[in-house]
Amino acid sequence: MLDSYRQPMPPEAINALPLTRYEGPVHVFPDAGDLNAAIDDLITEPVIGFDTERRPTFRKGQNFPLSLLQLATANAVYLFQLCRMTLPGVLESLMSDPATVKTGVAVHDDVRELREVILFDAAGFVDLGQVARVHNLPTCGLRNLAANFLGIRISKKERCSNWGRESLTPQQIAYAATDAWASREIHLRMQAAKLL
Repeated sequence: MLDSYRQPMPPEAINALPLTRYEGPVHVFPDAGDLNAAIDDLITEPVIGFDTERRPTFRKGQNFPLSLLQLATANAVYLFQLCRMTLPGVLESLMSDPATVKTGVAVHDDVRELREVILFDAAGFVDLGQVARVHNLPTCGLRNLAANFLGIRISKKERCSNWGRESLTPQQIAYAATDAWASREIHLRMQAAKLL
């Protein structure tokens, strides 16, 4: 089974896969209002898809703070607009909990940037790209891993959009939710393939 994941997938093969996005419930939090249901779901989930977004920079020396934190469970995806809110302490604790797996691609950078916004001792993070490298898999980015492990194509069109907007567009919400959801699904497939 592992050998099938070691075969490189050319771009034309990825482009031929069905374009897929997360179709489940997405909850966007522009502030720290009623987070109780989200927190209850997140603290009981053993594997959480994890990603972040920031407003892109187009000038040298320009830098914007982290704008969005995306967390995916088996039940829903939660989008926290960090540019407009402060995360409650329980979510900071979740980022420090080694028993809760937070999984994504290039998580080292995401964690470093998230620690500029909230204080936590990072624990329980799994970088799917690093797992792929350890097993000599030919692809390490989220789009390629989704193609290889899930047999789907995910869009990266909104990647450089303005994540600091007051109201996210439907396209941004779908993109952000899909990235977190896909990370969790890839993690589960890697577990089933005994790569984790």
